[in-house]
Amino acid sequence: MSASMCSGCRGASDLPRPLDGITVVSLEHAIAARFCTRQLADLGARVITVERPGVGDYDDRNQGLASHFVWVNRSKESLALDLKQPETIAALKDLIAKADVLVQNLAPGAAARKGLGTKIPLTAVGP
Repeated sequence: MSASMCSGCRGASDLPRPLDGITVVSLEHAIAARFCTRQLADLGARVITVERPGVGDYDDRNQGLASHFVWVNRSKESLALDLKQPETIAALKDLIAKADVLVQNLAPGAAARKGLGTKIPLTAVGP
């Protein structure tokens, strides 16, 4: 049925999605977390990825936008934060406190060094 024949029809984009209203903060590296959060975004979650200032958080040897980079980052928002600075760690913790989900696949121990490890549970930062 054409759109002109169906003036009262609802399109797929009008339907509620399972994760509508859920906010995800993601510290992504390589493909695993990117693909995971892409799936969450496809299901309606608001996904905010934290990237390194100036170079983003993907392989900085890529020149321009590679198709796989665009594919795994569709429907996401990005925020550039220098996580080596204490004030930006505080800003990240504020963002996490407002989020429903944190996804991270940093190198082993990296989250803990930033104060986001198991010794300081995220429940102390947010819900």
